[in-house]
Amino acid sequence: MKKNTFGNRLILSPYIVWSAIFIIVPLIIMVYFALTDVNGTFTLSNMADIGKYKKAFLISVIYAAIATVITLLLAYPMAYFMTKLKISSQRMLLLIVMLPMWMNFLIRTYSWISILANTGLINTFLGKLGIGPLKLINTPGAVILGMVYDFIPYMILPIYSVMSKLDNSLLEAAEDLGSNAFTKFRRVILPLSRPGIISGITMVFVPSVSTFYISQKLGGNKTMLVGDTIEYFFNLGPDYYNVASAISLVLMVLILICMFIMNRFSDDEDGGVII
Repeated sequence: MKKNTFGNRLILSPYIVWSAIFIIVPLIIMVYFALTDVNGTFTLSNMADIGKYKKAFLISVIYAAIATVITLLLAYPMAYFMTKLKISSQRMLLLIVMLPMWMNFLIRTYSWISILANTGLINTFLGKLGIGPLKLINTPGAVILGMVYDFIPYMILPIYSVMSKLDNSLLEAAEDLGSNAFTKFRRVILPLSRPGIISGITMVFVPSVSTFYISQKLGGNKTMLVGDTIEYFFNLGPDYYNVASAISLVLMVLILICMFIMNRFSDDEDGGVII
C-alpha cells in the first residue's frame, strides 16, 4: 500500500509542481499587487476604485451572456444531429468541429477582419449586388460574432459527449407512453443532456467575459471590455500593476461565483462542471 501511495505521489509530482509554479504562485502575486500600492504598502484603495470600471464589467457580462446564448442555440441541435449519424460520420464531424482549434487563436480572430472589413469578402460581394458597404467591423455584433466563432467548439463537445451516451431505451419508452417529439425532447432528452449544457455554458462564458483580443481586433476602440481594461493598465507600466491586479482579482471572483451557480444546476454526471 505504501509503495502504491509513493508511486502515485511520484507520478503526480510533475503536475503538482506545474500547478504551484503556473497557477498558485501567479494567483498569490496577483492578490499581493491588488492589496498593495506602488510602494508595497497594504491598502484597499485599489479595490475601492473598482467602481470606476463597472461599465467595462457590465458590457463584458452582457456580451458574454449574448454570445453564450447564441452559441448554445447553434451548438445544441448540432450536437443532437451528430448523435443520430453513423459512428464514422460522427468522427468526421468531430474532426471538423475541432479543426479550427488546431489553428492559432489570434489567426482565427484576425481572419474575421478580412471578412467583415469595408473592403472585406462580405462587403465586396454585397458591392457587386449594389448594396453597401455595410458597417460590419468595429461593432458590438462583430465582437459577439468573434466570441461565438472562437468558442462554439467548447459548447458542442460537452453536449455531444453527454448526448452520445443517452440510453435509446428511454426514448423508446417515452414513445410507447404516447410522447410526441416535443414531449420526448422536453421530458427526456433535455433533462438528461443538462450536465453537458451546464459544462458548455461555463466553458464559453468564462473565456468570453475575460477576452480582450477579440474586442480589440473586431470591436476597435469603441468596445472596451474588462479584459481590455486590464491589458491597458498593464501596458502603462509597473506603476499601474496594482490597479490591473485589483480588476483581475474582482473578475476572477465573479467568474468563480458564476461557476458555483452553474454547478448548483448541474450534478456529478459526465459532462458536468465540478470545481
